[in-house]
Amino acid sequence: MRSLRDLPLFVPGVVLCGAIAAVAVGTQHIEQDLLGRAYIEAIVIAILLGASIRAVWRPGPRWKTGIDFSAKTLLEIAVAMLGASISIRTIVTSGLGLLLGVAIVVAISILASYAIGRLFGLSRCLALLVACGNSICGNSAIAAVAPIIEAEPDDITSSIAFTAILGVGVVLLLPLLMPLLRLSQTQYGIVAGLTVYAVPQVLAATFPVGILATQVGTLVKLMRVLMLGPVVLALSLGAARSSPHSDAAARLRFLPVARLIPWFILVFLMLAGLRSTGVVPHALLEPTVQAAALLTIVAMGALGLCVDFRDIRRAGPGVMSTALLAILLLGAISMGLIYVLSVA
Repeated sequence: MRSLRDLPLFVPGVVLCGAIAAVAVGTQHIEQDLLGRAYIEAIVIAILLGASIRAVWRPGPRWKTGIDFSAKTLLEIAVAMLGASISIRTIVTSGLGLLLGVAIVVAISILASYAIGRLFGLSRCLALLVACGNSICGNSAIAAVAPIIEAEPDDITSSIAFTAILGVGVVLLLPLLMPLLRLSQTQYGIVAGLTVYAVPQVLAATFPVGILATQVGTLVKLMRVLMLGPVVLALSLGAARSSPHSDAAARLRFLPVARLIPWFILVFLMLAGLRSTGVVPHALLEPTVQAAALLTIVAMGALGLCVDFRDIRRAGPGVMSTALLAILLLGAISMGLIYVLSVA
């Protein structure tokens, strides 16, 4: 925990990200005034502005602390706040069908992504890292799985680097598919929840579409994140069986529970419970959603500043091809789930 004396370290980066967010919001308002509607939402504009700045200028240490804080912590706070807008009844009424469907999608995606990676010549560990990152929750899944399978540092770096780039690409491109595929907000929320890598990024991909899409997308994404526990347990059992003299058995006794269930998800669920019991009044819903949207825009500016397109080249063609094909496959499976469950 940082002390108050460290707070000035955050100021330059946070102010920069806030300035990018202000320009993005202003640009959206100009679009609305001139064109009658915002064809490019502030969230997308913020990412593009941040990435454009990063392309010509690499922020130094003075800026990095605040940028990292904005890209991670502010986005996590936005996710946690969104819990106040969702009732537990929504989770209950979603039914076991959707939860089972999410589990099946994750299982199929991991197996298929792993097979694709091996076909492209990736090592067993690297293929598994890309598969888990693609199928569950991006960097968090990679970080949780890596020590279980004893992955090499280079494999971890390659998988995380391209996951970061591809994650931004999915956030930017996914909203364009809604009108093309004629998806309802509920259908789009399911697709976003199943394809976007990180929980916070679901907000960026769904806020431009509508609050219903954001709520459904976040709910589905949380269901998807829950699959990380069983996957890590299964990999630990497999590692212990294949290497009885390794420390895999010790990992089984000390699974990284805190890492599997981030604080912002716990707060999200707690606020959702309070909302269901009426402790959180309905009058706070709109201000909370607006505040979460604003924090998300600031965070997207920071995320753009963190994007280094040279990482694509460093990741290698095998990782790139595997990740691209895997995300396309995941999208196709997600669309199939919508039709199987007859989601309107």
